[in-house]
Amino acid sequence: MVEIERKFLVKSDDFKEQAFTQNNIAQGYLSSIPERTVRVRIKGNKGFITIKGIGQHGGMSRFEWENEIPIDEAQELLKLCERGKIEKTRFEVKSGKHIFEIDEFYGENEGLVMAEIELESETESFEKPDWLGEEVTNDKRYYNAYLSKNPFKSWEKQ
Repeated sequence: MVEIERKFLVKSDDFKEQAFTQNNIAQGYLSSIPERTVRVRIKGNKGFITIKGIGQHGGMSRFEWENEIPIDEAQELLKLCERGKIEKTRFEVKSGKHIFEIDEFYGENEGLVMAEIELESETESFEKPDWLGEEVTNDKRYYNAYLSKNPFKSWEKQ
């Protein structure tokens, strides 16, 4: 139940032509503290609840437990979530033997496009597509729980 993932910014829309799936996602947090985030998500027409532990090794590895729940229960749980819902479209793109999940954010996080890849180990190599930009795995600002409270549009331009 340990998730190993790396996060990257995306520097072009070229991934959209390569995507084999696309789903709208709405999510909120029942708890957004780093030691244990509890997320409720609606992805397409399915509901999920996810618990994540605090990141280790610079944020690349952490405990994750997820279960599918009935969509009507997910809709009700979203009403109980902390302020700051996340809205995004997730695209999935195959690259070599891996799949990148690319999130294009909307609402207060519009303008942010981020890719994630799950790995078997922290040292596993993978093919980097041309559209893949700067790695932000170790930057907590790019965690969805952080974005729900500190939206991308509110960040000072650097």
